[in-house]
Amino acid sequence: MNHIYELAKALKLPFIKENFQEEIARAEVNKIDHETFLDCLLTQEMTLRREKAIKTRIRNAKFPYQITFHDYDINHYSLQLQNRLKKLETLEFIDNKENIILIGNPGVGKTALSICLGYKACLNLKNVLFINATDFLIQIREAMSQEQILRYKRKFQRYDLVIIDELGYVSYDRSCGEVLFNLLSSRNQKGSMIITSNLTVDKWNEVFQDSVMTAAIVDRLAYKSHLLDMSGDSYRVKSTLEWQKDLNDLPVS
Repeated sequence: MNHIYELAKALKLPFIKENFQEEIARAEVNKIDHETFLDCLLTQEMTLRREKAIKTRIRNAKFPYQITFHDYDINHYSLQLQNRLKKLETLEFIDNKENIILIGNPGVGKTALSICLGYKACLNLKNVLFINATDFLIQIREAMSQEQILRYKRKFQRYDLVIIDELGYVSYDRSCGEVLFNLLSSRNQKGSMIITSNLTVDKWNEVFQDSVMTAAIVDRLAYKSHLLDMSGDSYRVKSTLEWQKDLNDLPVS
């Protein structure tokens, strides 16, 4: 028994290492044949490995919070937009290395939608990065100051999906804009991106402060891109008003 334990440990088979004795006893009681026993044991090992891989990807994605499509209400969107969201939920855009640009005023669910897509991608063993545009700018500047742009670029390319949230709340100077353009260009045909922004694409010049640079960045992002206008009533404002109404309806003690 100790030899089996050591072999499973050396081969990095944690489920078998911790459970083989119990599984052997169960097989003997239920008179399970060798082939079925081995198949069951390896299947459970694979299941555990997949669960750990998913947890690692979710942790590494650095989502600000977790939300799934089960909790994401799309009924307040137009029927056309609902159909497009259902199509994106299949994650075919990642397999096809396509981008998504989510445009709309604050509170309409852009960030939540991007997290839903990113979370489902993790469940499908995709490597995902979620980063706020402000933090992205900070990381670019740090990489520039430490002369680590090439290393940062290689890391940036490895993700199946990169989500850049809230593009439009911070401006990029020319040098950072050039680095951003290089990073985005490096992902063309290599991986997908989701960009959320409160600004329509024609106003992105306010972010990059250079019309030529803006046109080049838009060209890279718009290539094989799904552009969704989610503008409408703020879901957060609506939820706050409903919450306030519920408080007002409470009986006074």
